[in-house]
Amino acid sequence: MGRFHRHDDGHGAEHSHDHDHGPGLGDHTGYQTGTERIEVLERIFDENDRMAAANQADFDNAHVTVVNLMSSPGAGKTALLRETLSRLQGKCRIGVIEGDIETSLDADRLQGFGASIALVNTGNGFGGECHLDAPMVRSALPRLPLPDLDLVVIENVGNLVCPAEFAVGEHGRAMVFSITEGEEKPLKYPVMFRSADIVVINKIDLLPHLDFDLPKFYENLRAVNPTAITIETSTRTGEGITDWCLWLTNLHPTASEPRPG
Repeated sequence: MGRFHRHDDGHGAEHSHDHDHGPGLGDHTGYQTGTERIEVLERIFDENDRMAAANQADFDNAHVTVVNLMSSPGAGKTALLRETLSRLQGKCRIGVIEGDIETSLDADRLQGFGASIALVNTGNGFGGECHLDAPMVRSALPRLPLPDLDLVVIENVGNLVCPAEFAVGEHGRAMVFSITEGEEKPLKYPVMFRSADIVVINKIDLLPHLDFDLPKFYENLRAVNPTAITIETSTRTGEGITDWCLWLTNLHPTASEPRPG
């Protein structure tokens, strides 16, 4: 689980960011020494890892596959997830944990496809965090019928930094990248791209209309994550959606195992 945080930049340095990561922890920026701040961050990450392990144990016991879906704001996570629910309706029992700082707008867009949806607003009691962490995900589990599901997709808060640093109990990590964001993004945000098992290159139908260097993007991606699976998709034309759904349903062996009793 720990591979999702304390990322090394190749020079032995660990990276963190300046947020209050939970009630009772207080503001851990500004007034501490460097050593005190590191100790606080270590406690935050260690507690998150313990909770992530508990989440994954619950998912495994229920024979549920879990995917952490991440991207920047506007890359198309919700549109891709909506198309996914439409394609897999009646074929795969899906739950969604929808993370947003405020509003239920994205969760509302996913209604009507037979999925169980649990909304987590990080602005309500979580300090307005720019990511979902393991305790937030755990707070949503009582609102999902895990024993009756095959797949849970966690739609993380739109952000290219913070979500990559926190394991939540997932079996796989997917990142949605829009070609409108620029081919340099893997170099600017290597932690996010490095943490992804699959990078969904979205809005590919716009390629003829943009000054976007697709080969250069692939070169930059391979520089930070040479093993990531890639799929080019468009939720407008449907390109690549079948391959994405196939990756989802084949992700974890327990998804196809018979359920006990």
